[in-house]
Amino acid sequence: MNPEEVSYAHRPVLLEEVLASLNPKRGGVYVDCTVGGGGHSLEILRRSSPDGRLVGLDQDPRALEAAARRLAPFAHRVTLVRENFVRLSHVLEDLGIAAVDGVLFDLGVSSPQLDRPERGFSYFADGPLDMRMDPAGPVTARDLVNNLSKDELAGIIAHFGEERWAGRIASFIVKAREKEPIETTSRLVEIIKAAIPARSRRTGPHPARRTFQALRMAVNRELEVLPAALEKAVELLRPGGRLCVITFHSLEDRLVKKLFRGLANPCSCPPDFPRCVCGRRPLVRDVAPGGIEPSAQEVNDNPRSRSARLRVVEKLGPVLNGTGGE
Repeated sequence: MNPEEVSYAHRPVLLEEVLASLNPKRGGVYVDCTVGGGGHSLEILRRSSPDGRLVGLDQDPRALEAAARRLAPFAHRVTLVRENFVRLSHVLEDLGIAAVDGVLFDLGVSSPQLDRPERGFSYFADGPLDMRMDPAGPVTARDLVNNLSKDELAGIIAHFGEERWAGRIASFIVKAREKEPIETTSRLVEIIKAAIPARSRRTGPHPARRTFQALRMAVNRELEVLPAALEKAVELLRPGGRLCVITFHSLEDRLVKKLFRGLANPCSCPPDFPRCVCGRRPLVRDVAPGGIEPSAQEVNDNPRSRSARLRVVEKLGPVLNGTGGE
């Protein structure tokens, strides 16, 4: 097994919790919207044997290649598609699938992407400032760092990174690029470290973590496309089907929590009304209020899982979609 295959073979986060929530059954149809190396998908296929079907989406061609190798024993029951999950309904329509029994989103950057310096996601290794999950995407982190105004950079770093030193970091970036373009991850890390006062660098996470997170999310439009994708996933579920979402930081988790709460409690009537008159009925039931966190053992075995949280909703009522219904 080559190094790339090893990296994509890492144990998926919250695996048993995801399987317990999805509860795959024989004959079911499941979608892994972020298939990665296929870790979650492999177990979904095993537990939906002998005739369960899985559709896996990913923007990263390397991930799809790794998933194809890993899922080869079940190739007759798997369809892998290189696509952003925001186009989920189009993918299923093309495959003639009107409704599904479960959908999984495992958000954020994957371990293999972090572990490959040439992808530009890591602040621990030198590489080009890329950060595209889809290598064919039109915008790189280099483009943002070298072309956005100071205020635009500060806004991205503050909003997506929740970085208290966003304005100072943006100023240092603009000053540095006046001398020469910022081309590499290591150069950007140097600039960020110089911008953050030493007393604030002595404790807490790596000083570049929040800025790198912010740039990655902006490059890939992660929060921009997520709400529509989740709403479409709910639409495509059969009654009783479940949507599972794994998040890794507070912005994602708050967005998912708010959206799920709105789908579970859509009534817009004032709280002092004696009864609902708006006619908006719940579309889902929250299966795991508060979310599910990894066990202490999992965090010990895989430190990257420490910030993960799984949220799960179950579809109520009829299937409503644009693919012909049931």
